[in-house]
Amino acid sequence: MRHFYSLVTLAIATAAVTGCSDGVNGDVTATQNGASTVNGSVHVMPAGLHSGGVSTVNGSVHIDDSATVGGASTVNGGIDMGAHASADSLSTVNGAVTLQGGAHVAHAVTTVNGGINLQSGAEVAGSVRNVNGRIALAGAHVAGGLRTVGGDIDVRGGSHVEGGILVDKDNSLFNWNRSVPRIVIGPGAVVQGDLRFEREVKLYVSDKATIGPVSGAKAVRFSGDSPPG
Repeated sequence: MRHFYSLVTLAIATAAVTGCSDGVNGDVTATQNGASTVNGSVHVMPAGLHSGGVSTVNGSVHIDDSATVGGASTVNGGIDMGAHASADSLSTVNGAVTLQGGAHVAHAVTTVNGGINLQSGAEVAGSVRNVNGRIALAGAHVAGGLRTVGGDIDVRGGSHVEGGILVDKDNSLFNWNRSVPRIVIGPGAVVQGDLRFEREVKLYVSDKATIGPVSGAKAVRFSGDSPPG
């Protein structure tokens, strides 16, 4: 996780420096050159706009349908990508990330405390990573693997994951992540690569799913749309 936290630290520094250099407080709308603020949200609009990088510190980022951004980052806030929108990368610390249908991210999607939701046709060419929060794929494609510490993972709707799944051991001082993560690989889903678990998890795998080698957990097979419980 050391490399992951380094990426998060870089995202915080980038957002803070960019926001302060502009000296902007309040909600902003992106232009072709991008946008940044400190205390406010960023909106990439109208639909189809090609924008540079966007960032904020305390606020959310919303990217309209079919818009393109060089990258989007925030510290305290969520990121929402519209249908068929594109971004280089997405990162936040305290907030959720949602990719609507057909959205595309060229590199990683990262958050620390927040869920990540990839809807039908969404694609991430890099990895999808968080520490706490549910990672949910519904007919989506992730090329660089899924990684979490304390979050549940739900891979369904014919989703395709390359690079496997890693659930890291909780190395925090006070072991905050006491709940047992629930990992579900649903009907029609494919997970290529190792499924490695460095802490206790509940792993459920559909009898119509395809997965790679499993270490650190015992897979419970289920039939139908959902596992028991």
